[in-house]
Amino acid sequence: MTVREALAETERRLAAAGIETPRVDAEWLLAHVLGVSRTDIHTHDEVDITALEPLVERRVRREPLAYVLGEWGFRRLTLKTDHRALVPRPETEIVVERALVLIRDDREPRVLDLGVGSGAIALAIADEHPGARVTGVDTSEDALALARENAEHLGLGVELRRGGVETTAEGWDLVVANPPYVPTEALRRLQPELSWEPRDALVDTGLHEQLVRVARTRWLVVEVSDGQADHVAAAFGNEGYGDIRITEDLTGRERVVEGRRV
Repeated sequence: MTVREALAETERRLAAAGIETPRVDAEWLLAHVLGVSRTDIHTHDEVDITALEPLVERRVRREPLAYVLGEWGFRRLTLKTDHRALVPRPETEIVVERALVLIRDDREPRVLDLGVGSGAIALAIADEHPGARVTGVDTSEDALALARENAEHLGLGVELRRGGVETTAEGWDLVVANPPYVPTEALRRLQPELSWEPRDALVDTGLHEQLVRVARTRWLVVEVSDGQADHVAAAFGNEGYGDIRITEDLTGRERVVEGRRV
């Protein structure tokens, strides 16, 4: 099948499945099969439909595009992605950005990423601040295995071990986290793709407030959901944090809350 025909047919099927960006997703799928960038797909005349078809079927079933492709970009990194951890999202890049600002003058800051998942935050910090001594913890052995695969592939020296919020009390220069923040009742209203991602990493269990209480760190940086920033910032204030700041993501939503232990 020609690339033009495959692109049109894939876009049609994805649109019929309710996918919001059918053209972009179709381009990603073809680029993956062809082994080129999205911008170079039209430099090829034909595509192997037998290789493309199973990927399209998976996306039609609303499996996240990052899982279908098996990898996803996050800041300067390309990470392996699958059902063992959440898909790295653009808004989480703002978390890394703020973390890096806070430790930029430290030669060897001790950094903890709570709920390391695929390793996105921990590995990005290690990549962009080579002196940082980064540790990533997670309660999921599956997520830790994925993070280890990514760390090994990227050649980044990050300590990875099992642990939960109690590890934040060990004493750090920076604790960073993207805690679960989706209300249980909201799951039904969100995109079907979320049903493929680990539920324990999605559903809000009050971890933000617990983290603010327990963490022993110079700086704490957390990602929050829409409408949650003021509440979390108030929790920071109640626990005596100073220099509290809320940062918006690229869509203008309040996405990151940070503070300094006084």
